[in-house]
Amino acid sequence: MRVEMAGESQRPDRVSEDYAAATPEALVLLDGSSSPAAMESGCEHGTAWYARRLGVHLLARMVDRPDRTMAQCLSDAIAETASLHGARCDLAHPNTPAAMVVAVRRHGPALQYLVLGDALLVLDRFGTVGVVGDNQPFPAGASLRREVHATPPGTPERAALHMRYALAVRAARNTGRGPWIAAALPKAAEHAETGSVPLAELRSLAALSDGASRYVERFDLGSWPDALALLDDQGPAELLRRVRQVEAEDADCTRWPRGKVRDDATVLYARMP
Repeated sequence: MRVEMAGESQRPDRVSEDYAAATPEALVLLDGSSSPAAMESGCEHGTAWYARRLGVHLLARMVDRPDRTMAQCLSDAIAETASLHGARCDLAHPNTPAAMVVAVRRHGPALQYLVLGDALLVLDRFGTVGVVGDNQPFPAGASLRREVHATPPGTPERAALHMRYALAVRAARNTGRGPWIAAALPKAAEHAETGSVPLAELRSLAALSDGASRYVERFDLGSWPDALALLDDQGPAELLRRVRQVEAEDADCTRWPRGKVRDDATVLYARMP
């Protein structure tokens, strides 16, 4: 695979909670689940630390253990990362650090993939484009999210609604009553969307955190085939530049209602030989 990547934190003074890494045979992208600043997590490390550790363990597992399925590799990586926390971290806390995951690897004549959460994997099968991910809707939180989007950024009302929404999501996730996400429970990997594609049928692929998938999913700057064409012609950095331009032009979130004015954004693009 020929791989290109680009990433940018939501603010220059803030560490990105995304993580991306690749080898010639595998790649991972993790989108850390950010929390309101006032929300406790029970962990002394934080989301960026978690996403990086989980990403490293997952990439190593996928490369070193071809006998393990993708879901088993993620389960192993979650368990290994949990063991690094130490006694002062409360892994049972509903806001323990967590991340969405996209992972792919070459496995014989096929490419295997795994997606957990609302990060996305886009597959170009020579003109037929498929999108994998964001397949765990949370209806109970949808109305709360709409309330957040309907209030002006930076206001106390929006902050209060955002906290209410975040608490509702965390109370439900990884319980069977809401979405599953990579956190401290290895069994979350069982709920990932997995599959495989013959390499001979695959032209290219892209993995995107939700801050980058805004290009199509939120801002409607083009279709997914348009996005893949842009990535192939001008690279991931150009896609992120266009996302940032729209965010800057709509800083009050009036035209494009959203939870954050800007978000961590990462794109990983791979072209098959």
